Amino acid sequence: MAGERILIIDDELSMREFLTILLSQDGYRVEAVDSAEEGLERLEARWPALVLTDMNLPGMNGIAFLEEAKSRAVRAGKNVQIVVVTAFGTTESAIEAMKLGAANYVLKPFNNDELRLVVRRALGQSALEAENTRLRKELQERYHFGNLVGSSPPMGKVYELIRRVMNTPISCMIIGESGTGKEMVARAIHFSGDRADKPFVPINCGAIPENLVESELFGHKKGSFTGAVRDKDGLFKAADGGTLFLDEINSLPLPAQVKLLRALNERRFTPVGSVHEVSVNVRVIAASNADMEEAVQSGAFREDLFYRLNVVQIKVPTLRDRAEDIPDLCHHFVQKFSEQYGRSVVGFAPDAMRLVQGWHFPGNVRELRNLVERAVALCPGSFIQPEDLPEAIRLTSPPDELLTKEEDIPDDGLDLDALLAAVEKKWLRKAVDKADGNRTQAAKLLKMTFRSFRYRLAKYGLDPS
Repeated sequence: MAGERILIIDDELSMREFLTILLSQDGYRVEAVDSAEEGLERLEARWPALVLTDMNLPGMNGIAFLEEAKSRAVRAGKNVQIVVVTAFGTTESAIEAMKLGAANYVLKPFNNDELRLVVRRALGQSALEAENTRLRKELQERYHFGNLVGSSPPMGKVYELIRRVMNTPISCMIIGESGTGKEMVARAIHFSGDRADKPFVPINCGAIPENLVESELFGHKKGSFTGAVRDKDGLFKAADGGTLFLDEINSLPLPAQVKLLRALNERRFTPVGSVHEVSVNVRVIAASNADMEEAVQSGAFREDLFYRLNVVQIKVPTLRDRAEDIPDLCHHFVQKFSEQYGRSVVGFAPDAMRLVQGWHFPGNVRELRNLVERAVALCPGSFIQPEDLPEAIRLTSPPDELLTKEEDIPDDGLDLDALLAAVEKKWLRKAVDKADGNRTQAAKLLKMTFRSFRYRLAKYGLDPS
């Protein structure tokens, strides 16, 4: 920790000079003053990492300085360690200083090596506290809505619901298309609330073999089934005190649904093969890109579990429904991947941004993220150009612009089939959105038969079934 700034406060010139020489030899940058009042002025002018102050000072004494310095440091958001120097036989005042926040104390006359050790330890504590502060800030920046980029009205509704539920244990159901950022919403709820220092445990229910779901969630005892060679804590136990995020909850088998409902209602469960219950304090957030009410009606999902999970429902908008957020999202991802790949890309050229804004993004924010990552990796300059974008976007994004402008066919020609296909896909999607997913009504809006409408959806890969 050589190179750290140390401020010395002592009214004896000889002691100031001695300490300055001693600590400077260890590589510290040392400044010395003769009063607590001047020490406070120097503090706020340029905060040091450590203050070494005598207890017996003219005017303001060491205890008063300690209290005032700590108070100012809190107000300024600074981290400064204070070591007090006191005469032998006055350890009571040193103990009082420790109670008020001093990092340590040194008794006069002191041993040089002892003083060096106390200073090193105090600076080590300072570095640790600074790192903890940095990590807490990074955690807040990362999840306190930091990765939920966008200021559109649909996202404003999401933020408001997060604020309302984040400090409660209430169960939430997050609904949205694939790639909209449902897990990011769950993380924002957890890391913005009063469980932020507890575990956040995500699990994709659709990725677990059906015969292992209960074991994964609730754990098992050794020998309870073939392959259970040791006791295992489940994810509920791992999330104790924190949040369990169940993605693709619609994929959960019915037997596991029964056990999950009981765990939610009673806050306890029995591991597979055990006769003893385990109590936990877990907040459950579920998510699905499927129509959960339809799953309930078809019998694929228990109605009582659905209502238990769906106490608060948060609908994450598609990127199509918040297209005004695309420039902000692009900027966010450009910064992220430029730093990650060591590139100097700073943004999108206007033509490239128009192409991106004209794309419909069936994969939502995840697709945009991947697009920007690819563009940053391929871009040779500071601004992403149209040629850095995927061919599909270059071919099919301009139709609105081409249709609203009176212009000749470009010298290098245009792909009419791609242009017409893009226009057709645009209006198919708009009709489905306007009809709230009712394809029969969507077909009527476009003045076509349901069979023809269904054919076109399948042709462009837009048919969810």
